[in-house]
Amino acid sequence: MGYRLLTSNEIILLQNQGCTATDWQVIEVAENFDTQYIQDAHFSGHNRLGLFMSETILPGGLKVHAGIYHATLHNCEVGDDVRLYNVHNYIANYRIGHNTCIENVNAILVDGRTAFGNGVRVPVMNEGGGREIPIFDHLSASLAYILTLYRHRPMMIHQLELLIDAYADSQTAEMGEIGNHVRIINCGSIKNVKIGDYAELVGVSRLKNGSVNSNLYAPVRLGSGVKCSDFIVCSGVKIDDSTLVDKCFVGQGCVFDKHYSASESLFFSNCQGMHGEACAIFAGPYTVTHHKSTLLIAGMFSFLNAGSGSNQSNHMYKLGPIHQGIAERGAKTTSDSYLLWPSKIGAFSLVMGRHTHHADTSDLPFSYLIENNADSYLVPCANLRTVGTIRDAQKWPKRDNRKDPHKLDQINFNLLSPYTVQKMWRGAKILDELCAISGESTDVYGYKNCKIRNSSLRHGRELYRIGIQKFLGNSLISRLEHHTLRTMEDVRAVLRPDSEIGLGDWVDLAGMIAPKHAVTTLLNEIEQGNHTIQTIESRLNDMHANYYSYEWTWALQRLEQVWGCSVEQVTLQQIRSTICEWQAAVVALDKMVYNDARKEFDLNSQTGFGVDGDRKQMEADFEEVRGNFESNSFVKAVLEHIARKTELGNKMLKILDTIQ
Repeated sequence: MGYRLLTSNEIILLQNQGCTATDWQVIEVAENFDTQYIQDAHFSGHNRLGLFMSETILPGGLKVHAGIYHATLHNCEVGDDVRLYNVHNYIANYRIGHNTCIENVNAILVDGRTAFGNGVRVPVMNEGGGREIPIFDHLSASLAYILTLYRHRPMMIHQLELLIDAYADSQTAEMGEIGNHVRIINCGSIKNVKIGDYAELVGVSRLKNGSVNSNLYAPVRLGSGVKCSDFIVCSGVKIDDSTLVDKCFVGQGCVFDKHYSASESLFFSNCQGMHGEACAIFAGPYTVTHHKSTLLIAGMFSFLNAGSGSNQSNHMYKLGPIHQGIAERGAKTTSDSYLLWPSKIGAFSLVMGRHTHHADTSDLPFSYLIENNADSYLVPCANLRTVGTIRDAQKWPKRDNRKDPHKLDQINFNLLSPYTVQKMWRGAKILDELCAISGESTDVYGYKNCKIRNSSLRHGRELYRIGIQKFLGNSLISRLEHHTLRTMEDVRAVLRPDSEIGLGDWVDLAGMIAPKHAVTTLLNEIEQGNHTIQTIESRLNDMHANYYSYEWTWALQRLEQVWGCSVEQVTLQQIRSTICEWQAAVVALDKMVYNDARKEFDLNSQTGFGVDGDRKQMEADFEEVRGNFESNSFVKAVLEHIARKTELGNKMLKILDTIQ
C-alpha cells in the first residue's frame, strides 16, 4: 500500500476535529485517506495511518466505526480499519495490524530495546539458581527438559543458550507489534509486549516484557485482572480472573483461572492452574491443579493431577530452599498430601498422606505411596489395575486444547511404553531381590525409605508380570497383524527390526518418549555446534514420529530374552505362547479394572442418595443421577475391549495355524 503526506486541507480538517501534532509533516496516510474518522487525536513523532472504512456491531447491537478517537499516538503505524478509542494515556512505538480494536486502555508502549520476554532466565526447580532456563517463543517441553536436567553437560548447555540468545537478539526491537484482528478492551498498562493476531485482552490489569503468541487458529485470551511480567504465552492459552504470572513460559492450550499464582515456572501443553500456587516448577504437559490450597513448588511434573491441599517442601533451613523433587508422568496426589523434597515418585503412582523420608519409587511405577503412622508404605503396581489410571490414559488425548497446526510439544500418551515397561521390568527384579535377601516370609520389607508389606510385594510381582506380558504381546501383534504370513520365514522377515535405534534405556523428555541413545547422540552433536534451534526440534520431532519403529526394536530385544533365542531361531510355538500369554494378561487386567469400576456403584457409593426415603428410593435416586453399572459407558468399553482383544488373539492364533 502506498502512503503520502497529509495535504494542507486535511491538516485543517483534523485540527477542526480537535487533533494536534508535534509535526504534521512527519505523518503519513494511505491513499484515499478520510479525515472524518480521526477526532481528538494527538500525534507525536513519526506516525503512519491506514484507511478507516469499516463498521463493527458490538455485543448488545451498538454500531461503531473504525477510526482514532480520544487517543495520543507516538511513533506508531496503524493498519486499515483499526478502532482506537479512549486511550487515557498514550500508545507509543507500535505497529498495529488491520481490523484491530483498542478501547478504554491506559497505556501501551515500548520503552527502549526489548526482546519481548525472549531470553528471560527462569530459575526453574531451584529457587537458589543453577537451572536457569532462557525462555523463547518456540521453547518445547523436550528441549526445556534437556536444558533443565542435563546440567552435567555444561558445554552442551552453553551451546543451547547461545542459540536461544541469538534468537532473542533477532527479536529485539524498539517497535512493538500488535497483530491483525486483536481486541484490547478496558485494559491497564501494557509495556514492551508483542501481541499476535486474533488475541483478545479484556480487563487485563498489567502486562510487562512478554509475548502473546496468538494466531488465527489458536487465539489467546487474557481476561479480567490478569497481571503478567517477563513472560511468554503460547497459542491457545486462556488466562483470566486476576491470575498472576511472573517470569514464566506458558505453553500451548494452557488454562489459568480463578486467582492462580505462578512464578518462575515453565508450563507446557494443556496445563491447568486454578485457585492455587506454583513456584519454580517444571510443569510438563497436562499438569493440573484446581484447588485453592494446593502448592506446587520446586518440582518436575507431567500428566499430574494434584489434589486439594497438596504441597511440597524444599527448605533445608540452614541453606534455604535448595531441594527439588520429581513426580514422573501420570502421578497423582490426594487431598492434603505432602512430600518433603528431595523425593522421586514413580510414573503413574498415587501419593496419599504426608511423606517426610525422601522416598525414591522411580523404579516401582504404578504404585501407591501411603502414609501409615508417619511411615511411607509402598504398594507396588497397585495403580495399574484401577479404573482411574485407565480413564486418565484415555482422556488425555481427548482433552488436547491445542488448535495450532504447529505444535511445539511432541506428546506420547501411551500408558505402557518402553519407558514405563523398563521400569516394570526393574521393579519386578527389585521385588525378587528383596525376597531373596530378606526371605519370602518377611512381614515388611524396606526399600529406599519406604516399607512394603509381604502381600503387597507378592501382588506387585504378579501385576508387573501381567503388565509386561500385555505390552510385549501388544507390540508383537501390532507388528504381525497387517501382513500376509505363509511361512515361518515370512514371520521372521516381518519381525526383524527396521532400525537398531531403540535398544537400551528409554527416557521421558517431559511428554516425548524416546531411546536414550538417540537423545545422547543428538546432545553430542549439539555440543559440537552442529545444530540450530530448527534442526534440533526437527530431530526431536523425527524421534517422536518414529516411536513405534523404535519401540519394536526395544520390544523384540525383550521378547528374545523371554524366548531365550534370537528372532532367527524363534519357533512358531514360542510366538503362539506369547500371544496366549498376552491374551490372558489383557483379560486379567481388564477384569481387575472392571471390578474396580464396580466399587463406584456399591452401597457405600450410594450413601447420601435418596435422602428422605428408604433403600429402594436411595437406589432409584442413585441410578437416576449416576446410571447403573451395566449401562455405564466406561464399563461397556472395558467389556468391549475384552471381547475385541480376545477375538484379535484368536484371529492371530488361527493365522499362525496356517504357517508352514
